[in-house]
Amino acid sequence: MPPTPPPGPAGLVGDTPVLRISEPLCPPGRGFWAKLEGFNPGGIKDRPGLHMVERARARGELAPGGMVIESTSGTLGLGLALAGMVHGHPVTLVTDPGLEPSMIRLLTAYGARVDVVREPHPAGGWQQARRDRVAALRDAHPGAWVPDQYNNPDNVAAYTPLALELAGQLRHIDVLVCSVGTGGHSAGVSRVLRQLHPGLRLVGVDTIGSTIFGQPARTRLMRGLGSSIYPRNVAYDSFDEVHWVAPAEAVWTCRRLAASHYASGGWSVGAVALVAAWLARTLPRDTRIAAIFPDGPQRYLTTVFDDDYCAAHGLCEGPPAPEPEVVGRPDEKEVTRWTRCTQVVDPVGARHAPASAPVPTSAPAATPTGTPLAPAPEGGPR
Repeated sequence: MPPTPPPGPAGLVGDTPVLRISEPLCPPGRGFWAKLEGFNPGGIKDRPGLHMVERARARGELAPGGMVIESTSGTLGLGLALAGMVHGHPVTLVTDPGLEPSMIRLLTAYGARVDVVREPHPAGGWQQARRDRVAALRDAHPGAWVPDQYNNPDNVAAYTPLALELAGQLRHIDVLVCSVGTGGHSAGVSRVLRQLHPGLRLVGVDTIGSTIFGQPARTRLMRGLGSSIYPRNVAYDSFDEVHWVAPAEAVWTCRRLAASHYASGGWSVGAVALVAAWLARTLPRDTRIAAIFPDGPQRYLTTVFDDDYCAAHGLCEGPPAPEPEVVGRPDEKEVTRWTRCTQVVDPVGARHAPASAPVPTSAPAATPTGTPLAPAPEGGPR
C-alpha cells in the first residue's frame, strides 16, 4: 500500500502521472514518456520548496515563524508560498520585470510578498540583481532564512520521490531528458535512477544565451531554464550530452503538444519535448526515454500561447529543423538555434585550467578542463 499523504495542501504534491508522447512529434510506434509535473499545485518546484523549508526547520536554521527570502523566476516562488502556508512562515520573493503579471498576482494571492528589482546587474544580469537584493533583504531582517536554490543540496535531494515515482511507473529507463536551470531536478532524479539503472544516459536541455554549459550570457526570453550564473547544483559529470534550444523552437513544440496530446507547458516543456522527440526518432525503437515536463501551460497563456506576443517576438518561424546542429565542444561557437554537444564540462573549472589540460567527454564538477568562452553581461530576464 502506498503511504498515506499528509493532510492539507502538502498532500497534493507528488504522484504525478506519466503520458506517452508519440505522433506527430514522433513516427508511429516511437515516442517517449513525459512526467507531468504540472499536476502538482504549482509545478515541479513544489517539491524542493517544501523539502528545503522542512530540512531547514529540522536543522534549526529556520526558526518557527521566521521569514523565508528567495530569488525566483516564478515556479519556486509557488513552492515556497506553499511551504510558507503549510509551516507558518512569511515568504518574500525577489523577481524581475520579466515575471508575468498574472504570476505576481497569484503569488500575492497565496500570501507571498513580491519584490521586483528594477535594474539588471552589469555582469550577472537580472539573476544576479535578484540575488543581490535577496542578500540585502536578509541583512535587513535578522533571523531570515534564504534557501539558495542554486547551491542548496536539499534542492537536489528533494527530487528523490520523483525519481522513485518514475522508476515505479516505467520500470526501466534508458534515457532521461531534463531541462537545466538550478540543476536540482536533473541531478536529483538522475542520481537515484542511476542506482537502479547504471546504464542510464542523462541529456540536459538548456536555452540559447545561457552560461550554464559554457556559452556566453545573452538576453534570454525563455524563463525557467538557463542561467547567467553558474549554479553549483548542476552535476556536470552526470550529463552525457547537452542541447541548446531557441525560443521559437520551444514555442512550436509547446503548441504542437497541446494540439495533439492535450498536455503541454511552458518554455522548458517545449525545449525538453523537442529533444526527447528527436531522441525517440533516432535511437533504437526499444529505447525507453523519460522526459520531465516541469509545469503546465496556464502561466504561459500570454506568452507561449499568445499569437500577438509570439509575432512581436519573432516566434512564428514554423517547425524547427528536423535535426540539431552539432558542435564538438561548448565553446566552439555561439549557438543561436537548436544545437547538440556530447562534450560536457564545468565552465568554472574550465576557465581556470592550464591551456594544455585535456578535455574529457564528461568531467566532474570543478575539475580543470579546457577554456570556454567567457560569459558576457546578460540584459534580459530569466
